[in-house]
Parts: sequence; C-alpha cells; structure tokens
Amino acid sequence: MVLGLNLVGAGAHGGGWRMPEAKADAALDIRFWKQMAREAEAACFHFMFWADGIAVRSNARDERQLSYDSRIDVFEPLTLLAALSAVTEKLGFIATASTTYNEPYSMARKLASLDHITEGRVGWNVVTSWSEQEALNFGRERHMEHAARYRRAEEYVDLMFSLWDSFEDGAFIRDKESGQYFDPARLHTPHHHGEHFKVRGPLNLARPIQGYPVIAQAGSSGPGQALAARTAEVIYTMQRSRDEAAAFYARVKGQFAPFGRAPESALVMPGMMPIIGRSRQEARDLFERLQSLIHPELGLAALSTSFGDLSGHDVDGPLPPLLAESNALKSEHAKLQTFLDGRSLTIRQLFQARAASGHHLIVGTAAEIADEMQDWFEHRACDGFNILPPFYPGPVEDVFHRLIPELQRRGLFQTDYRGTTLRENLGLARPAHGAHRPAALRQAGE
Repeated sequence: MVLGLNLVGAGAHGGGWRMPEAKADAALDIRFWKQMAREAEAACFHFMFWADGIAVRSNARDERQLSYDSRIDVFEPLTLLAALSAVTEKLGFIATASTTYNEPYSMARKLASLDHITEGRVGWNVVTSWSEQEALNFGRERHMEHAARYRRAEEYVDLMFSLWDSFEDGAFIRDKESGQYFDPARLHTPHHHGEHFKVRGPLNLARPIQGYPVIAQAGSSGPGQALAARTAEVIYTMQRSRDEAAAFYARVKGQFAPFGRAPESALVMPGMMPIIGRSRQEARDLFERLQSLIHPELGLAALSTSFGDLSGHDVDGPLPPLLAESNALKSEHAKLQTFLDGRSLTIRQLFQARAASGHHLIVGTAAEIADEMQDWFEHRACDGFNILPPFYPGPVEDVFHRLIPELQRRGLFQTDYRGTTLRENLGLARPAHGAHRPAALRQAGE
C-alpha cells in the first residue's frame, strides 16, 4: 500500500496540542519538521501531505471563540517543502494550492521550480477552496459558487499542463558553438484564451523533471470526482467505513475509462487517524484523554457551518436541525446528513465524533490498526492511506516505530524506495510531452 503523512499544524486532533506530552509549538518549529521529514524517509513513507488553506479557516463567532483553535499558525506548504527537500533524498511532498485564489502562470512556475529543486519529488493537491474566509482575503465579498469554482478549476488545470508543456523535453540544447540556447522547434507557446483566463505563455522554465508534478485531488462531490477522473493521480478522500470507502473507490475509478485512463493510473487514499497503544486499553485511555481536551468553544465553531451559531445551546443537550446545504464542502455536508440519520446525539457527542477532522479514526494496538488497514486494502476500499497524527511527537513516533514495522512484517508496505522521483515511488508513469490534451479529454468524457 501507499502511505502519506498528512500533517496539520500542531496535530490533527483538536485537543491534541493540550496533551501534557505534546509539543504545542510544533507548527512553526522548523528543526522539528526537518527531523520528522528525516524519520518519515527512514520509515519509507511515500510522501508528506499538506491540506492547506490560505486563510484562518474558522467559523468562530468572534476572536474569543477563535482563540481556542490551534490551526492558526501554519507554514505556507510550498515554502516548507522546499526546506524539507534539502534534508531528504527520496521522500515526496504534496502541497495544496487553490485554483480559486492563485494565478495559473505563477503557480505553474512555482511547482515546476520545486520539481527541479527537489529532483522530481513534488505533487500538487488541486483544491477549489471551501471557506468564505479565503474569499475575504482576495477582494471578494463571498466565496465563488460551488459549480463555478469547479468550472474554473477545470480550465485552470488544463492551462497548468499547457504551461508545463511549453518546452519539450531536451529543448534546452545550450549549444555554445552555434550560440543557440534552445531549439525553437521544441517551443509550444500556449496562447490560452478561456472563460476564466487569458495567458500567452510560454513558461520561463524547462519542463518539470517528472513531466508534470504528481496531481492530487481532494474533492469528493460530483464535480470533484469528475475532475479527479480526468486529471488526478492521487485521490484524497474522507471515508469512515470500509463499505463507504469501497463504494467510493469503485465509483471514482469507474469514471476513468471515458478519458482513456486505466484504474491503476490513480491511487485512492482515504485519511486515517490512528490512536496507538501498547494495549487496546492504553489506546482507549489515550483516546478518551484526547476527547476530553476538545474545548467546547472549538467544537461549537466546527459545527457552525452545519448548524449555525450554537452559543445559546447546552453542549450536552440535543442537536438542532441541520441547516440547508452550504456552499462549502458539499460532500462533507451530505455525509453528515447520512451520519445523523437515525442517531440521537448531543452537541458534545457530535463534535467529539468528528474529532479526526472528518476522517476515519482507529483506536488500538499497532497490530489491530494494521489489521483494519489490511482489511480495507485487500477489499479494494483504498490503495493506501494518508495518516493524520493527532499531535506531536508521540503519535507520529508510534507510527514510525510501531505501525510501519508491523505493516512491513506483513509484506504490506515497502522497506525501500523503488526510485528517486515521487512518480517512480508511487508506481506512476512519467507522462510524455503533450500527454494531457484538454480538448480531446473533454470530448472523450462527453
């Protein structure tokens, strides 16, 4: 199976940073990040993954409620991965960049530069952004409507491929005798004119080492799955049960054929938070301690997009009705409706149930967690997992030194890297120049 390490600020669990043994300032400690990258590479992780946003993404009603959120201070991931690539050799790095609040030319240049700097170890997590807070940082009064964001994303991704294909492989001949620096026959200026973008090009950089950075995609809504089917090579998703995950796996991979893609051309990787103990009871005790440390103000803010302002409600009282569908995470809103069907939960019980940021949470020994990962993998519910440590450093050390050896012992995880680039290590082919032809792909899918 393929494994990524999904890193969130000071930890993915809202109460994790409050644990007595937690490193509360981990989010901005570059020495800690460098050490974690070295250890992740020693454990043979395929990549580090950042599900980033370009705002303080919280629905807190005021600054006081916001002050309980530990995801306030986080590094910009492209900057961070450049630093971490300097202390590693084979570990990959997949970073989020929004198609709604970035310009294609500058982002194509950044990612191509990073692919050269890291010697082919970069991936791009394509997101359309989901939070109104991001809109307010970029001159908008409100977030772009969901369908419009995905139309923009389709064009954006097509344009990125065209920019990365500005020069064919080997175009830069640098012939000292003739004085010719590149072969003009191998230059392909995009001259893009679309609904959302007008970009002449070409990109002022040679084609990326990997051809294109590995394309990851995190949307699970209908438009998100359609974009993934056409372009994604790593599909990141939230699934809380094996059956749900298997259904999603079959559904999204079933959309590949119209685009001329084989099912193995992309890897489906649900997020998973392991709570590891030396015994099942130790793991359960750790989990209960974590749950008790979720401050109610943090929990109420997290539920506000689905229920509105809950400040006047008793956190141990019943949930009010769900709001109408939001303009944010469509797939997550639908899943919440399904999750609540037939259940009678208090407000506290719900925000505790969502403590893993909407991802699957497994509590047990390393062997028990490996059992469940193996079950999902062998039943075609996933091609691997993005692992979210709840806090640092203890839980991530448990992953490196307990869980990974158990998976390796079973023959489920690599003990060395198969190549030097992220594509090679994920078993993905390097695309030829012009392999992504937007018009042809759109017609094939119609």
